[in-house]
Amino acid sequence: MSEELITKIYQITKKFSDPLLNQPLDKDNVNLNLICKNKHANLSITINPNNQNKHQELSNELKKALKEIEELLSVNIIFTAEKTLSKPSDDKRKFKSPAKNIIAIASGKGGVGKSTFAVNFAVALEQLGHKVGILDADIYGPSIPRMMGLSGRPEANANHKLVPLENYNIQCMSIGFLIGVDTPTIWRGPMVMKALEQMFNGVEWGDLDYLIIDLPPGTGDAQLTLAQSSKLNGSIIISTPQDVALIDARKGINMFNKVNVPVLGIVENMSYFICSNCNERHEIFANGGAKKEAETSNNIFLGELPLDTLLRVHSDNGQPICALEPENYLSKIYIKIAEKIHLQVNN
Repeated sequence: MSEELITKIYQITKKFSDPLLNQPLDKDNVNLNLICKNKHANLSITINPNNQNKHQELSNELKKALKEIEELLSVNIIFTAEKTLSKPSDDKRKFKSPAKNIIAIASGKGGVGKSTFAVNFAVALEQLGHKVGILDADIYGPSIPRMMGLSGRPEANANHKLVPLENYNIQCMSIGFLIGVDTPTIWRGPMVMKALEQMFNGVEWGDLDYLIIDLPPGTGDAQLTLAQSSKLNGSIIISTPQDVALIDARKGINMFNKVNVPVLGIVENMSYFICSNCNERHEIFANGGAKKEAETSNNIFLGELPLDTLLRVHSDNGQPICALEPENYLSKIYIKIAEKIHLQVNN
């Protein structure tokens, strides 16, 4: 009975719009929380406290509509306001870099091709004539050394700063350079934060146009600290098209919104696959989900990237496809995305 009643409640609430995101107040809305017990419904809705009059009107209309459900004995609606996490001023930031632009590559979950995108996006920016560096902030699963074809340990210069390793004219720093390939990073939060701070502040990055940060997947402490404590120009969200990935991508978007970091756009990775035998397009993980999410969340859709064996082979061999085959159709997609981002952050 309770599940049936909850379904009926959502059928009514979804006809109303979320005051913050202007999205339907359905079961997938992160700003709506519903608890229904013994036929008593309690709804909490996250709002902007500056528009209380509008929200009171919403409360009255919502209560009136829900009272049409005969089985429901009572309806209680409360509004909550989350304080937006402020960004510290530049001189108070823990992580500092002389790079003109710092862009985070993020995903709500692992396995969606975030690091592959970060590497080829960095190479695409370099091919547009910019000085670029990559910071591999994925402490527990560093992929950048392998994908950039780099190994060895960075050396310290006269200023006692680490000199980043370089390949394809891209400066790179990763925890993977400092520990063994098969050595797990069994660290707690404070050690992770210290390592990230060292890779930010203790590296001689030089005069970069772009520093690309390959964030760990998810929305944990490391992601939040980097978003708050570094001078990010914005973030790019990578997701595959299926719902299970988009749910987590949405969380990533909401995290950046809360810390006032602009989402520069969303990329749909593994969008489709062209069969080498029949030359037909197959949408293995569905298609268009990231584009719809971009429209729903009022963000820019940057494009779709296919599943491609060549991309996987080159990545495993430490040869970004943008560097090895700049005329390949995949490389041209990355170049277009890089051009879009450059226009955004410089306008």
